[in-house]
This record gives sequence, C-alpha cells and structure tokens, in this order.
Amino acid sequence: MTTSFTISGRGEHDVVPEKDARRVGQMRRLAKARLAYCGLPELADDVELLVSELVTNAIKHSRGTEITMTLRLGSGVLRLGVSDRNGRFPQIQQPNDDAEGGRGLQLVQCITQQHGGTWGFSPDGASTWCKIPTTPAGSC
Repeated sequence: MTTSFTISGRGEHDVVPEKDARRVGQMRRLAKARLAYCGLPELADDVELLVSELVTNAIKHSRGTEITMTLRLGSGVLRLGVSDRNGRFPQIQQPNDDAEGGRGLQLVQCITQQHGGTWGFSPDGASTWCKIPTTPAGSC
C-alpha cells in the first residue's frame, strides 16, 4: 500500500497548519486498517505510533509539499517507509527532561528494536523506514 498526500509549503519556523496536522491521524487509521486486513492487529498499536512519529517528522521538517507513506508486508517482514523528498537527514535528538518534543526517532528506534527489527533512512535522507518481523510470516 502506498499513499501520497500534499501539505502546505512553508518556511522552517512556520507553524504546521491544522489541515496538515490532521494527516497524521488519517495515516494512522489507514495503517491500522491495513494491518487488520492483513491479519496482524497485534501490531496495530506499535505501528500506529511508528506512523505518527515518521509522518509527523516528515510534515514538520519537510520544506516540500508532498509526503508518501508506504506499508508493505511480505516474506515475514512489515516495512513502513515515509518519504518527503526533502533530503534533510533525520537525526536522533537528545532532549532534556523538560523538552516537549525531540523524542520521535528515539521512539522509532526503541519500538523497532523491541520487535527485533531495523530502521534507517535513505542515502539521500529523503525517506525514513523501519522493518519489523511478523509472526506468522504473511503477505498482503
């Protein structure tokens, strides 16, 4: 499953418009429905969180106007990818205890590792992805 959507163009310090922020919830619901269809509802909560973090980062940090989310299941692996065609490399932050944000990629790393999976980004920095082994090995 691949879906693309447009977001508003904006500068680095501009506020994310509400219509763009709503896309995060839409992508979570889409991923959850796909997992249910594929017979993997037990992964729904963790994948929803992964989708939230990756799509939010793409919307928040992209200077482009299009985001693409891909969710593929095959050969016993679920692959989630989010691309913003931006080319800015994602970086794990080390926020202090009082910070309200900056923990998204830490969550992606922890959840993915908890499932015995991997995560990373494309060589050009435009896509961030994670892979999680599935049991049973299904395809959809």
